Amino acid sequence: MSIAILPSVYLGPVQYYQKLKNYDNCLIEHYEHLTKQTYRSRCDIYSPNGKLTLSIPIVHRNKRQIMKDVRISYEYNWQTLHWRSLESSYRRSPFFEYYEDDFRPYYHDKKFEFLIDLNEALQQEIVGLIKLKCNYQFTKEYQKDYSEATDYRTLISPKEPLQNDTHFELKPYYQVFEPRHGFIENLSILDLLFNQGSKTAEYL
Repeated sequence: MSIAILPSVYLGPVQYYQKLKNYDNCLIEHYEHLTKQTYRSRCDIYSPNGKLTLSIPIVHRNKRQIMKDVRISYEYNWQTLHWRSLESSYRRSPFFEYYEDDFRPYYHDKKFEFLIDLNEALQQEIVGLIKLKCNYQFTKEYQKDYSEATDYRTLISPKEPLQNDTHFELKPYYQVFEPRHGFIENLSILDLLFNQGSKTAEYL
């Protein structure tokens, strides 16, 4: 049985969902310390001006925080900002109108206290929409090393070159602003979903 260890992510990149599909079982890490400027609290989308990073603000503590304890900050209305960015980036994409009602509540009606709960709710939404067959559980303690699993906790990161992941390969697909800026790989799964719709799982 193939097993992958994955971080909790916010609208994770295509690379992440490829792991969910291709591994027999996945463990999603809840007990590591939060690593800043990673997909745990941010995602990359394709805006009219090129790659755009959307970040979720968190409630900062004086000590390092374990992922399961990280709270979302609502000191400013980041939800409205994220939704407006998604609209401006994907309104012209083939499938945005088809899926927008599924995602809008996460930016208008719903508020999650903990980051992992928002990440998981969005992940369940996405898995259901693309009909992705996957099997995953959550860690119950932190382990530095896993002898019988492939560890992607640091490899799936905007700080890591994609070439370091020898198991990741994805052919280019249609992107709305590709004529302006070229194809941008490994964006949020929403980029693939809004541009490819029901074909998303095939591309993974």
